[in-house]
Amino acid sequence: MDKNVRTDLALEVRESFPEDDVEIRGVELTEDFNEKENIRVSTVIIKDKKGSEAMQKPMGTYITIEAPELSKSDEDYHKPLSDEIAKYLRKLAGNLKKEEVLVVGLGNRDVTPDALGPQVVDNLFVTRHLIREYGNEFKEKNRLGSVSAISPGVMAQTGMETVEIIKGIVKETQPKLVIVIDALASRSVNRLNTTVQLTDTGISPGSGVGNNRKALNKESLGTDVIALGVPTVVDAATIVADSLTQYMEKSGFDEREIYQFVSEINEQQINNMFVTPKNIDESIKRISFTISEALNSCFSQQIAS
Repeated sequence: MDKNVRTDLALEVRESFPEDDVEIRGVELTEDFNEKENIRVSTVIIKDKKGSEAMQKPMGTYITIEAPELSKSDEDYHKPLSDEIAKYLRKLAGNLKKEEVLVVGLGNRDVTPDALGPQVVDNLFVTRHLIREYGNEFKEKNRLGSVSAISPGVMAQTGMETVEIIKGIVKETQPKLVIVIDALASRSVNRLNTTVQLTDTGISPGSGVGNNRKALNKESLGTDVIALGVPTVVDAATIVADSLTQYMEKSGFDEREIYQFVSEINEQQINNMFVTPKNIDESIKRISFTISEALNSCFSQQIAS
C-alpha cells in the first residue's frame, strides 16, 4: 500500500494497493452500480485484525456512494441520491433507527469546506423536544422518530475536544445511536463533492488532513456511532504528483525516475496545502440539504418500514 495516501475514504485506501485484483486478507470489497441514476456503491468490509492492520482502519463496514452528477446543479438528482443514502443509513442503523438518535455536525461553519456538518444540522427536522412536550401519543400519531442535534464547533473555538462535549451530551440525553457528519479529505479530485462515505466505525476528526483529534466511536462515547462524510478537500501534493506522473510516463521516464522526482516534490512546502473547488459554497449548501433529507426520512419522520 502507498503509505503517502492522505485520505479518509476506505475505498481509496483499498485502491492504493498495487495488487488491486488480488484479495487482501481480512478485507472484502463488493460493488453495485445503478445505471439509471449513475450511482455506484462500493462496500469495504474489514473483517478482522489482519485486514485492519493492512488498511490502517478499524474493523467494520465502509460504504462509499459515488454520484458524479452531484457536482451539477440538478434538482432532479437530489431525491434519488438522498434515497440511496437513506437506504444504507437504515442498513447500518438496523433496529436502532427507531430509537433516540443524536446527530452531531462536526466542523467550523466559518470555513466553507469544513462547514458540511453544521449546515446539515441547520437543515434537520429535530423532534426530541416535541416528543418530550407532547408525549408518545403525539409521536405515534405523527410517526415521528426522536432526533436531537448539535454543532459543537472546533477546538479553537471552544477550548474543548469534541469528544468531551459529545460525551457530556450523551450522558445527559442517553441516545441509542449517534450520527456524526463531517467533511473529509480525498485522494482523487474526481471524488470531491461527489462522494458520500458511511461507516459504523465512528470517525477521527481531521485525520485526512493530518490534524487528528480524539475519535468519536462506540469505545469513547459508550453508544453506537455511524459516521457520514463527504470529501471536500484534496492534498495539493497529490494533484501535483498525479499530474507529473502522467506527464513523465508519456515522456518515457521509468518508474524509478518518476518515484524519485515525485518524492522530492512532496518534500516541499506544498505537502501541507489542501485544495477545494471554487464553487465549494454552492456545493456544501446543496450536499448538506441532500444529506439532511436522507437523515430526516430515516430518523425524524418514521415510516412503516
